Amino acid sequence: AAPAPAPGPDGLTGQPDKGKILTYTCQGCHGIPGYKNAYPSFRVPKIGGQSSKYLTQALVEYREGKRKHPTMQAQAQSFTDQDIADISAFLSTLK
Repeated sequence: AAPAPAPGPDGLTGQPDKGKILTYTCQGCHGIPGYKNAYPSFRVPKIGGQSSKYLTQALVEYREGKRKHPTMQAQAQSFTDQDIADISAFLSTLK
């Protein structure tokens, strides 16, 4: 059985099935092993299998401008709290 979805921002419960849909664009960078963004060159971390708590914190920090990668800031600014909870719930189920 799959683990219960972890609480997201403000205690929201993430729905992995909705998160799977929302992570489609994430695969462009994060789904390619060893991929690095061009100019400036950033290592693109593996996000599948990370803890829901970590993923939630990272996305909220990108959205709030506390983390500085411009592409991730732009992506995260388009997410609602529920989107972040859903994305984190889905990605944390991957191996």
